Amino acid sequence: MDDLKFGSRDKRGNWAPNEPLDIAPFWTGKFNMLGEFARAYLWPWNAFHMAMTLAYWFLLIQPNLALFQTFSLAGFALLLAANAACIFAMYGSIELFFYVRRKQDNRFKYNAKFPSENPSDVFWFKSQNLDNFVRSMFMSVPIWTVIEVIFLYCFTNGIHAFGWLSWEDSWIYLVILTLITPMIHEVHFFCIHWLIHQQPLYKWVHSVHHNSINPSPWSSLSMHPVESTLYFAEVLWYLIIPSNPIVGMFTSKMIGFGAVNGHIGFDKLEVTEDSAVDTHAYAHYLHHKYFEVNYGGDGLIPLDKMFGFWHDGSKEAEERMKTRFKAKKERVKARNAGVAAKG
Repeated sequence: MDDLKFGSRDKRGNWAPNEPLDIAPFWTGKFNMLGEFARAYLWPWNAFHMAMTLAYWFLLIQPNLALFQTFSLAGFALLLAANAACIFAMYGSIELFFYVRRKQDNRFKYNAKFPSENPSDVFWFKSQNLDNFVRSMFMSVPIWTVIEVIFLYCFTNGIHAFGWLSWEDSWIYLVILTLITPMIHEVHFFCIHWLIHQQPLYKWVHSVHHNSINPSPWSSLSMHPVESTLYFAEVLWYLIIPSNPIVGMFTSKMIGFGAVNGHIGFDKLEVTEDSAVDTHAYAHYLHHKYFEVNYGGDGLIPLDKMFGFWHDGSKEAEERMKTRFKAKKERVKARNAGVAAKG
C-alpha cells in the first residue's frame, strides 16, 4: 500500500496521518460519524478480546473452577501458562513479521527507525527488544496472572461488594457494562498513568516504560512491577461494580492483549496489498514521543482534553503543548528561585 495516500513523512522519514485525532463523536456532536465509530469500537480489537475471554472462560477456567477456590499453585500455573503462551504468540508474531522480517518495511511506521538499529545502555543487554521481552514475560505476565487468580478466588468464594450477577437475570445491564468497559479502562488508565508521571514515581517506576521512546510490541508490558500491579489492578474494580466474572475477565484480556495496540508503532498493519488493519496506536505513540500528553486512551472519555493534555498530532496541538511546557518550566524556575531566596 502507498502510505503517502494516508499521511506524510518529515525530513527524517517519520510518518504521520493526514487526519488529526479526534475524541469520540458523541462528545462533539458528530452524530453522522457514530456508525463508523461503532464499527471501529467493536471490530477487530474488542471482538478479538471478547473471543479470547470466552475461550479462556469456557475452555480453561470453568472446567477448573475448583482450582481457584484456594490460592493453589496449580491454578496459578494453569493461568500463567495460558497467558504467557498467548502473549508470546500475539506479541511475538507482530514483532516477528513487522520488526524482524519487516514485512511492510517502514510503511505507516511513525518512527522511521527500528529499535534494533539503536542499541542503548538504558536497556538490559543494550537491546530494547530483549529488555522489553524479559520485563514483559517474566514480570508483567506473572503479576497479571496473580491478579486474575485473586479475582477468580473472590468469585469462587462468593466475595463481592454487592453480590455476583447472572446473565439470565441481568443480561441487559451486563451487556451494557461489557460495552462500556473500554471507557472504564480509559478512566482507570488516565488516573494511574498521570499519577506515575509525577515525581518521585516517574523516576522510580514509570521511567522504565518510557525508556522505549520508539516503542515496539514487546514494549507494551515492559513495566516496573509497581506499574504492572497498578495497571492490572483495574480488574479488581469488578469486585465493587455489580458484575459477572466474565465481564471482569473481559477487562483483564482487553488490557493484557490490548496493551499492544498503543505500542505497535505502525498506524496500519497491511494484510494484503489493498487492505490493512487500523492499530489505533497514534495517540499513545505521541505520548511516548512527548511524555506529557495523552495520558488516557483514544478519547472515549476525553479526560486529556478536559485537563489540557490532549495532543491530536496537529501543528496547533504542537504549539499548545510547547506553550504548556514553557509555562511549566517558568513555574519550576520561579519556585526554585523562591526556595533559594529563603535559604
